[in-house]
Amino acid sequence: MSSIMLISLVFVAISFLVSMQLKAKFTRYSQQPLAIGLTGRQVAEKMLRDNGIYDVQVVSVDGFLSDHYDPTKKTVNLSPEVYSGASIASAAVAAHECGHAVQHATAYQWLTMRSKLVPVVQFSSSIVQWILLAGIILINTFPFLLLAGIVLFAMTTIFSLITLPVEFDASNRALAWLEREKVLVPSEQEGAKDALKWAARTYVVAAVASIATLVQYVLIFVNGRDRD
Repeated sequence: MSSIMLISLVFVAISFLVSMQLKAKFTRYSQQPLAIGLTGRQVAEKMLRDNGIYDVQVVSVDGFLSDHYDPTKKTVNLSPEVYSGASIASAAVAAHECGHAVQHATAYQWLTMRSKLVPVVQFSSSIVQWILLAGIILINTFPFLLLAGIVLFAMTTIFSLITLPVEFDASNRALAWLEREKVLVPSEQEGAKDALKWAARTYVVAAVASIATLVQYVLIFVNGRDRD
């Protein structure tokens, strides 16, 4: 159990550092206005139209870096800074979220797989920590309780891994469109790449942390069984 705590603390620290760097990048590029003068909302609406998507709304939602695409409501949800801002950061984030809308419209396989896993992950996330804790405490009496927890945790790990191609692809679509449509000048394009690169790293850290934690739980189960 101590090794799991140590791994968790290490990845919490790494996640914090990456998150701080992402916020610093966002703040920096939020202060650099676009030469073309489009707001995040206008960038998003233009990218949707250019991809033949007319049934998705662009709306403003509360929160800092709360931007996301909701496939159930077909809305590109942008934080106030992105929605109203006319900066490198707002253009990059808005285009990235529209990248998910394009994935949805084109039935991108990794997004489809992730969407199907959402109900399973929501269920497993609500109970998995309690089952794992009980499984470790009762490993000598009910070893398969821990195994059940490992299976549930593995679902969240798979979800984290599937999220990686979804996020990288959305960024690639965004950057390609921003360059092709000349929404950004070359120097602004580099800033957009930098901002989205750090956003992607948060998902990489989460996935690696999930894998490392899953391995630790598996080792606890195997070692517990060996002592029987």
